[in-house]
Amino acid sequence: MRDVAGRAGVSVSTVSRVVNAHGYVKAGTRALVEKAITELGFVPSGAARGLVARRTGLLGLCLPDMGPAGVQQALGPLRTPVELVEDSGPGPGGATWGSLYFGEVLRGAEYAAWEADYALAVAVARPPQAEARVRDLAGRVDGLVVVAGTLPDALLEHVAHRVPVVLVAGPRPAGGYDHVGVDNGEGIRVLVEHLVGVHGLRDLRFAAGRPGTRDDIDRFRGFCSASRALGLPVPAEPVLRGDFTRDSGRRLAEQVVADHRSGRARLPEALVCTNDETALGFLDVLSAEGVRVPDDVAVTGFDGIDAARTCSPRLTTVEQPVADLGRLAVGVLEACLADPRLPRQDLVVPSRVLLRESCGTH
Repeated sequence: MRDVAGRAGVSVSTVSRVVNAHGYVKAGTRALVEKAITELGFVPSGAARGLVARRTGLLGLCLPDMGPAGVQQALGPLRTPVELVEDSGPGPGGATWGSLYFGEVLRGAEYAAWEADYALAVAVARPPQAEARVRDLAGRVDGLVVVAGTLPDALLEHVAHRVPVVLVAGPRPAGGYDHVGVDNGEGIRVLVEHLVGVHGLRDLRFAAGRPGTRDDIDRFRGFCSASRALGLPVPAEPVLRGDFTRDSGRRLAEQVVADHRSGRARLPEALVCTNDETALGFLDVLSAEGVRVPDDVAVTGFDGIDAARTCSPRLTTVEQPVADLGRLAVGVLEACLADPRLPRQDLVVPSRVLLRESCGTH
């Protein structure tokens, strides 16, 4: 704390009040202290004493913020008495707000932590407090599971100097981190080969997610590689791009239908979506607009979330055992804590293509 106090030009007691969120500190002074904490990579000393022993009994899970900008938008105001409301389908505040994918990662991680007699604390990297939340979590846990791409490299490096870190999903990054993931490109390749070889579909369109996301990049590359090998046109960039949410899938579907009806573009024979939630959004709109799946267009996803097998038609998808990713990541973390000398692990979990009605498989 003395180093932070010196950097910020304040007293140690002021730093303590900021770190422990106890007592009043002027906004400007608080900003100086938080800036010094960030620059020095400071972990609160009380937590650090627990880290030395590696026996806080607590593991951490850091997830990206996949929800809307305001939580209030999702939750809405409290209402009373009971209202009768016409339900037009899931929206930003419904069951699909955020990402079902990360719920599965959490489920697997929590179960593995419980089996090992650990509690699990979760931090969502939601700006503008993302760095402060993650630093605080790193100061209270024995180890941290981080979904790849959630934290900037500099912050990830700071955290990894203090506690063991295991990354989930995406490719294994530089820096010698333990990693658990799937082969995204191979799953898409097998899926595309099935659409072309078995169903005779050749006009395929890829619906991508947020730009720069490693999983999305790998899946698009797998799509392009398979298309090239099969003699299909290879797009330089995805024509359709959303943000991994069901709502963005709906917007993309509306665009596809509007372009088709206006004559600007043909309806593709198949829509290969970067994840299940995007695909579910397509199914919502295509059904409502009278576009038949799979008779008019096939739709596929990636992830294998539970909703993919309960929708209508049931969604063909590349299933990655998402809960297993969280479970295995915690297992790797436990091994690191038991023996810090173990070599770094890079576990690739096999995926499988689940053939269902949305691609014409009955």
